Amino acid sequence: MQLPCPHCRTVNRVPAERLGDAPKCGRCGEPLFAGHPLALDQGNFDLHASRSDLPLLVDFWAPWCGPCKMMAPHFEAAAAQLEPQVRLGKVDTEAQPDLGARFAIRSIPTLVLIQAGRERARMSGALPAGEIVRWAREQLGDLPGSEA
Repeated sequence: MQLPCPHCRTVNRVPAERLGDAPKCGRCGEPLFAGHPLALDQGNFDLHASRSDLPLLVDFWAPWCGPCKMMAPHFEAAAAQLEPQVRLGKVDTEAQPDLGARFAIRSIPTLVLIQAGRERARMSGALPAGEIVRWAREQLGDLPGSEA
């Protein structure tokens, strides 16, 4: 599988059966998974959305949004449960308005599940960690290693 490093952005090849073995980047030596969402911006979004073989679950949020702030620790907890089968990332729509516009984000928080560069599913509204995990696994039930 191809996995971009969240630290140096190098694309690494990791056998699917080794995802759970805490793989590290071949270039910088940092872990490829940290158990928490990545901050995504114009510079790294497409790398993780299109060049990775992992699905990407994105939380589109804004700092002024009360429900977004309430959901943030739940999204963090979901990352710990969904990695390494799914990469989680956050897009601050205030700081990255082009990404919000690209995905036609009309309300926040909105979760967008992207696979192979294409949107696969979308859900709006704040959710607890268990519901985020359940929804993502339900959408990805046909993938090896996912628990539907």
